[in-house]
Amino acid sequence: MIDVDVTQMLGDFRLEVAFQADAPIVGLFGRSGAGKTSLVNTLAGIARPLRGRIVVNSETLFDSERGVDLPPERRRLGYVFQDDLLFPHLNVEANLLYGFHRARAAARVIEPQHIIDLLGLRRLLHRLPDALSGGEKQRVAIGRALLAQPRLLLMDEPLASLDVARRDEVLRYIELLRDDLAIPIVYVSHSVAEITRLADTVVILSDGKAIAVGDVDEVMGRLDLRPQTGRYEAGAVIDTVVAGHDTEYGLTTLRFDGGELTVPNVEALVGERVRVRIRARDVALALTRPVGLSVINVLPGTLVAIADPGGPIVEIQLRVGAASLVARITKRSRVDLGLAEGQQIYALVKAVSFDRRSVGYA
Repeated sequence: MIDVDVTQMLGDFRLEVAFQADAPIVGLFGRSGAGKTSLVNTLAGIARPLRGRIVVNSETLFDSERGVDLPPERRRLGYVFQDDLLFPHLNVEANLLYGFHRARAAARVIEPQHIIDLLGLRRLLHRLPDALSGGEKQRVAIGRALLAQPRLLLMDEPLASLDVARRDEVLRYIELLRDDLAIPIVYVSHSVAEITRLADTVVILSDGKAIAVGDVDEVMGRLDLRPQTGRYEAGAVIDTVVAGHDTEYGLTTLRFDGGELTVPNVEALVGERVRVRIRARDVALALTRPVGLSVINVLPGTLVAIADPGGPIVEIQLRVGAASLVARITKRSRVDLGLAEGQQIYALVKAVSFDRRSVGYA
């Protein structure tokens, strides 16, 4: 459980954020200048709020009324930055063990060998940082932070300096950490793809304030938040379960409350949970169930909201079972179809619209 309610002044910028979250990964999402890094520095004890409280797993780190302000070294928070900040003169093994040797013996519940294997670092132990790729450096930085035995892991844009291939590599390792270790993570990013793939709870920041807090599928699917979440990458997030694999055609069937989705092969076992992001621009609509077309995914739903921001494009929100889905269509299509709230309608999603950044492990 993370309980935050702080106010801080940074020059003319006022940070005033309050939220509670009980989730493996809490995503802090917002545009540049929204206050994400400022909030993380406040959590870490690098910056001191004017007032408020910070509580992590029932441990009070800061409370202005009670006069509690633990210094950074006593907060036991791991911090992974955008830049890896490894010690250049130490090899990978020495970097990993740096925090471990400084942690109290009683707090050493995470063993080095476990982290080395979990992050795939064994073959890198004797290399210096200069001999590592960007993705390998970030994996070492994550391992070093974890071996300091933190009660909370802070990750501030950890993938921002990596290319797409290395981002996908590190994302999968973060998912492994989430599933393997009972350490909550606060993950900072301005990437819709990263937040929807990793976070369970999302906090959207804008101008120093938390304007929305909640489950990632509910918050990231809200039409009223499009100015913050962005229109091009915006869409919906659905938690599914692997129902089967079609090895002949390299496809996977994912089942959720509103039906089934067919996507390119997902490397997960039948029964495993998988999270998918369906972008609004990849969804088409039909008044009746279509036949004789190449689109495999046809989902019946109910139209629940229409957002018209002006211009030629509108966004349509559907309820498909318990899941929310968003479609971006032209205003002309809305008029031609006679769309209205409460209407029964079909959402069409091409299987090829799903890629590695659209599918994660829930």
